[in-house]
Amino acid sequence: MTDNLPGGTFTLAGRTVARLGYGAMQLAGPGVFGPPNDRDEALAVLRTAVELGVNHFDTADFYGPYVTNELLREALAPYDGLKIVTKVGAVRDDKGGWIHERSPEQLREQVESNLRNLGVEALDVVNLRVGGGEDGHSPVPGSLAEPFGALAELRQEGKIKELGVSVVDAEQVAQAQSIAPVVTVQNWYNVAHRGDEKLIESLAAQGISYVPFWPLGGFSPLQSSTLDDVAARLGASPKAVALAWLLHQSPNILLIPGTSSVAHLRENVAAADLELPADALAELDTIAG
Repeated sequence: MTDNLPGGTFTLAGRTVARLGYGAMQLAGPGVFGPPNDRDEALAVLRTAVELGVNHFDTADFYGPYVTNELLREALAPYDGLKIVTKVGAVRDDKGGWIHERSPEQLREQVESNLRNLGVEALDVVNLRVGGGEDGHSPVPGSLAEPFGALAELRQEGKIKELGVSVVDAEQVAQAQSIAPVVTVQNWYNVAHRGDEKLIESLAAQGISYVPFWPLGGFSPLQSSTLDDVAARLGASPKAVALAWLLHQSPNILLIPGTSSVAHLRENVAAADLELPADALAELDTIAG
């Protein structure tokens, strides 16, 4: 059944998925490094997500590293009915630093590592993560032809089913599309951090999903008196309102809020049913100034 999936549905790489998915990053230890504080709870989060109708999971071998992929494999393999999206383009050093690695050889090694740790013969969707900038999470203009072309070759070899891009601008999306089909774009976007509206609209017209990372603010949780006021008036949490706002923006937006708590997972999934009246939407639209 797909008519009651959290947040409604969207077709991602040929499969109907719930618009409210799950991002596995927070299952790793502090700083997304090392094992989880509570492994049993981490496994319970993943299994409960499936019970609640979540069938789109976002992960990466550099979360941990390897931790979230190994947890996904233990909890959910063989992933029947699930869409597992992973990312390449970075690795971790011994101290937990984030190191860009985007040469064709490095990307092939990362793909092979994701295959091993997820325990699959082909990866559903692989996002090439580029960008960075001063804040580490914003698009940086420039060609992605070489790294994306390398992933396109791996797709032709059957190791990857579909491709996406992450931390990119509209020109980079177009360049990637000239090399191979793009089924998803993942960028930093939330009620307080905007700027991708034209890109989102363009992708929607093409039937391509847009997945905002850090929908709840990331390492720095969203802080807004306006958000708090709207949430209080609606009898909801600020997090639920922030997620509901994103779902309202465009039908191709897929959410991947993360948590290491089953209780918080249930709260996030419940946000998919929250209705935002017009006056609340108008107030929320003022947050980003």
